[in-house]
Amino acid sequence: MTMDGAKKSELISTYRQHETDTGSPEVQVALLTERINHLADHLRVHRKDHASRRGLLMMVGRRTRLLRYLHRTSPERYAAVVKRLGIRK
Repeated sequence: MTMDGAKKSELISTYRQHETDTGSPEVQVALLTERINHLADHLRVHRKDHASRRGLLMMVGRRTRLLRYLHRTSPERYAAVVKRLGIRK
């Protein structure tokens, strides 16, 4: 269920704010979005996997809180990350 190191490094380098950034809200949202998409595909096949469904809901909630924080502190960065990830319709 975890993503490989190369994919994670690629996401971090794409969404980071500066050279040593690994924990900014943009990076965290991008990593969570990747995990959410992977888990959603898993649940389409394994419909009765309720433990994974709970994990998915917890990840979605965490991503929502991060996006709410980002919107409150820096609306420009929020709009940029939402547009790049395509998560708000």
